[in-house]
Amino acid sequence: MRLLSSRILIVDDEPANVLLLERLLEQLGYNNLESFTNPEEALPRLLNSNVDLVLLDIQMPNVSGFDVLEKIRDNKQENEFRPVMILTADATPSTKRKALALGADDFLTKPFEAYEVALRVKNLLRTRLMYKEMTLENDLLEQRVLARTKELEEVQLEVVDRLGLATEYRDDDTKAHTGRVGEMASKLAKAMDLPPRFSHLLRLAAPLHDIGKIGISDLILLKEGKLTDEEYETMKKHCEIGASILSGSKSEILQLAQEIAISHHERWDGRGYPNQLSGEDIPLSGRIVSVVDVFDALTHERTYKKAWPIEEALMEIKKNSGTQFDPTIVKALMTLFPSQLAKIAA
Repeated sequence: MRLLSSRILIVDDEPANVLLLERLLEQLGYNNLESFTNPEEALPRLLNSNVDLVLLDIQMPNVSGFDVLEKIRDNKQENEFRPVMILTADATPSTKRKALALGADDFLTKPFEAYEVALRVKNLLRTRLMYKEMTLENDLLEQRVLARTKELEEVQLEVVDRLGLATEYRDDDTKAHTGRVGEMASKLAKAMDLPPRFSHLLRLAAPLHDIGKIGISDLILLKEGKLTDEEYETMKKHCEIGASILSGSKSEILQLAQEIAISHHERWDGRGYPNQLSGEDIPLSGRIVSVVDVFDALTHERTYKKAWPIEEALMEIKKNSGTQFDPTIVKALMTLFPSQLAKIAA
């Protein structure tokens, strides 16, 4: 029987009391007993979480049962149940109240009857065993939940990645623009000392900034020449289309992606689109992606243009600081390219 192999510690300064309890418990079949007449020697074992039950006297020299209870309480792990039964000749109400207040789980006065000790020991050990089994089951359930959560997160990340690829296949010959925007947006957030969680989410959400281009005709999206005013107005609608595609999600990633999609073409001076927001009214995520999107477009080749040198792209971004771009974000971008800035300064 599992109860009979439970680890029981007996702490009593009277050897006769210890012997009596040992005999009683052995007759009941308990075979994993450890006894101490010196509570100081018992303390290291009492604090071991593998102990299933402590039988403790109160009136002991140097270290009292109250002192032992305090040590056990102070070292107990969160949500741990390791029962302590007090066996004492002090039957005063104040002693009982103090012992229970310090964490004792049962209280029995000496002299005690054998059958009562047996029943109380059995009940406490049953409760301990049930608690351990419940804790184990909870741990298993938690592991399953974590595993399932991880699976769902992986699926979510795959969906986000494929949505980003869907955008790239519309108008990016390199098929890498969205990924670069995500990586640089995250680096920029770190350079600005923004919270790590925001930086992480930004890396995942920023690649979806142009998802709305899925809803734009190829005749406009892939046109080699300059767009007409009417075509440009149609192209601008990709922000609202993207926000509509991403709206209503419970995912943090997609919620942030929606915010970026609707705001990454707003300008610091309020002359952007679709809502003509200005300054800090523009979401921070949109302001960051606005800078990164333009920088990446300038520094990489497209069918209609060659790649700009990084130095020239940085100068162009800096020139538009305070008008198109948030000056604080532009300043942070410059810190990511110290060698190129040194060339410009020279």
